[in-house]
Amino acid sequence: MSVPISTRAALAGAAVLLLLTSVGCKEKKEAPQADLPAANLTVTTAHTASLNDQLNVPAHIEADPTKLVHIFPPLSGRIMALKVIAGQDVRKGQTIAMLQSGDVAAARSDYEKAKVEADRADRAVTRGKLLLDHEVLSQAAFIELQATAGGDHAELERTRQRLHELGFSENGTSDIAPITSPISGTVIEVGAANGELQKSVDNATNGIATIANLDTVWVEGEVFERDLALLKRSEHVDVTVQAYPNEVFHGTLANVGDVFDPTTHTLRARVVLPNPGHRLKPAMFASLQIARPANTVVLVPATAVIHDGENAEVYVQGADNKFALRQVKIGGVHGDDVEILSGLQNGERVVKTGASFLRAPAAGD
Repeated sequence: MSVPISTRAALAGAAVLLLLTSVGCKEKKEAPQADLPAANLTVTTAHTASLNDQLNVPAHIEADPTKLVHIFPPLSGRIMALKVIAGQDVRKGQTIAMLQSGDVAAARSDYEKAKVEADRADRAVTRGKLLLDHEVLSQAAFIELQATAGGDHAELERTRQRLHELGFSENGTSDIAPITSPISGTVIEVGAANGELQKSVDNATNGIATIANLDTVWVEGEVFERDLALLKRSEHVDVTVQAYPNEVFHGTLANVGDVFDPTTHTLRARVVLPNPGHRLKPAMFASLQIARPANTVVLVPATAVIHDGENAEVYVQGADNKFALRQVKIGGVHGDDVEILSGLQNGERVVKTGASFLRAPAAGD
């Protein structure tokens, strides 16, 4: 059966079109896919650097305990006048409170009794000396009179000193005792109020005031066991405080404790700082900055590290220019770089940016 010419022409055209379509699809399927990501990658070299790091230890300011006193009343009584407030500077011997006490009357009574006994003993010695000279009194009896007089005078002196300790003269009559500061310094705490009853120092729970000399202060920090090797007594230490963020105070490491805290497993490190102007206050937060020895580390840009859960990974370029995903252990951040503790060597090439193009495509892509 013969086929019309027009039909043969149509079939031939369809065959040519099918052939061209097949060739086009084949050429598209064989396009070099591996070259596409390379245009979007930035590759860099892992390098080493010598870092002068420092250990930052949380700390706080304390008053020097050797220059701090808690003032308790020497006797029981009522505060009639409190003459200081927290933060006030005081001089040695300055009155900080006035205390009215019935104990003063007892002390005066003891003194007057001792004075009478001492006078009586003196008269007995005078009479005894006269009797001894006339051989009426024995030498032994006279010595006994002298011993008694000596004891009575010792008791008189004790009662006189007791009155002086309470701030009174043996010739006075007042029962209001001045409480004075034993040192020059700053009142850092007040523990009493006007009209309040105070117990004597033997029974007191709260002092009238706490005074500290703040010409020098202690800065105490808690150091972990792993950092103990960095601490050397008399070593230079920088101190910063939150109150003065743009200033650095310079001191030396005065003491490192010998006993670890069983709860925090830390050791106390102390720096003694001069404190002109008393700018550093007790209980201020501070930080001790202790220099570490120079350390050579491997660094890569932070953008090269891929975080996958708790893991850190980088794409490493091999000798065949292919990229392999490798797990690494990272350390501290230094500017735009990250420290590599393990998993990568100096000089290896890693993908800095564009690592997402190397990720395996999801199923169905």
